[in-house]
Amino acid sequence: MSGYSDDEKLRLQQLRALRRRWLRDQELSEREPVLPRRQLGPVAAFWERFLQPGGLWRHQVFKAYQTGSFVLIRVLVPAWIILYCLKYHIMKTPHGVVMSNPRIFPGDRILETGEIIPPLKEEPDEHH
Repeated sequence: MSGYSDDEKLRLQQLRALRRRWLRDQELSEREPVLPRRQLGPVAAFWERFLQPGGLWRHQVFKAYQTGSFVLIRVLVPAWIILYCLKYHIMKTPHGVVMSNPRIFPGDRILETGEIIPPLKEEPDEHH
């Protein structure tokens, strides 16, 4: 017996029809794809409206905004964090901290000049 039986022929024909239908279903109509509406945040919505066609200056403002935000986020904030960590956690004496001189009382000797601090004058008319 050579060739396919009637049942096999019917099965193959049905498989071909299913494949053709599946391929036709893969083609998109003009209404597809149906995408959900894009929800923009307040900043993105502002720039979306601002950058509508109408002027070169709007794009220059947008470029300046992008550059400024890049510099702030990628340069200044990390530099501030690094400086803070260095200043308050790593360095022994933080930058900008002034060590105060020792107190000088009457009768003390100044080491550099050898001068002795005279006693304070008491003024009888002032009271405490």
